[in-house]
Amino acid sequence: MRKLKFLFAAFLLLLCICFPMGQRVDADAAVGKYYLGGMTAGFMLGAGGAEVIDLSEVCADDGIHSPAKEAGICPGDCICAADGSPIKNIGDLNEVLARCDGKEITFTIRRGGETAEVNVLPAKEKKSGKYKIGVLIRDTLSGIGTVTYIERETGKFGALGHKVADEGGNPLEISDPRVFLCSIVGVSKGTRGKAGELRGLFLNDKAVARAEKVCSTGLYGTFESTENFRLTAIDCASISEASIGKALIYSTVDGTCPQAYEIAIAKVDAGNRDNKNFVIKVTDEKLIEETGGIVQGMSGSPIVQNGKLIGAVTHVFINDPTRGYGIGIEKMLGN
Repeated sequence: MRKLKFLFAAFLLLLCICFPMGQRVDADAAVGKYYLGGMTAGFMLGAGGAEVIDLSEVCADDGIHSPAKEAGICPGDCICAADGSPIKNIGDLNEVLARCDGKEITFTIRRGGETAEVNVLPAKEKKSGKYKIGVLIRDTLSGIGTVTYIERETGKFGALGHKVADEGGNPLEISDPRVFLCSIVGVSKGTRGKAGELRGLFLNDKAVARAEKVCSTGLYGTFESTENFRLTAIDCASISEASIGKALIYSTVDGTCPQAYEIAIAKVDAGNRDNKNFVIKVTDEKLIEETGGIVQGMSGSPIVQNGKLIGAVTHVFINDPTRGYGIGIEKMLGN
């Protein structure tokens, strides 16, 4: 399941700590090294440059121009430098254009993990008098996802369980990742042939955790504090301890509080290299009624079997939203 596409697919994140503040930590009877996740989080990730989301035309005194298109720039490209100087956001690009005086600019673009240089001759827009290259851009990606676990001693967390990718499925190079409290305010139910999604609301503009790493198994970082939240301690188990049969997932599909939902593990594949270590099927009628099954935003929902954390939900089957894939927790802990 891709978000940031969550994209932010996509996102987009960890960490919507969903229990009332000011209460003691509930460690249950477990003495595990980790706290169980299941809470949603809002992610805001810098795109690592100015990402081109569409091309446009510039109306100049001498006619209509499309400088970026003529230079070979395409939607999905990320402009990361101009004449050798880094472009980190929209403001940087606007400054370069403001001082170009109509001269050709050599842009460094990133496309599909590779970089290239293109020469672009800006056009002076008739209406504003500003030089433009005919692009619609964004410099941040946002979305929601689910926290899988939090380390008890350090506050470090893991979330999502899959790579953060663009709409073409390519891994993103991101910067300045931030994590915010999030409340689920609605659900678009999944149906056969169409993935559903959780709709979340960022609760404030202050990040509650540092997101430090994004890789093929998810997003990782550190909570600023967990001492004021009630959390459940849990032990982890390797894929070798998992078995076909009943299990639970913990997800937040309304508000801020995670709930346990029944699933069945239909297949265990410890050696899968695509992080598809489990095939799961939602059997909980309440969850099916509310969401149709697995939807975008539930990526990272912890999978628990025999009282131990064994993995996280990662993807949904487009042709059957009650079925999906999961990653083994040991792969996430390895990062």
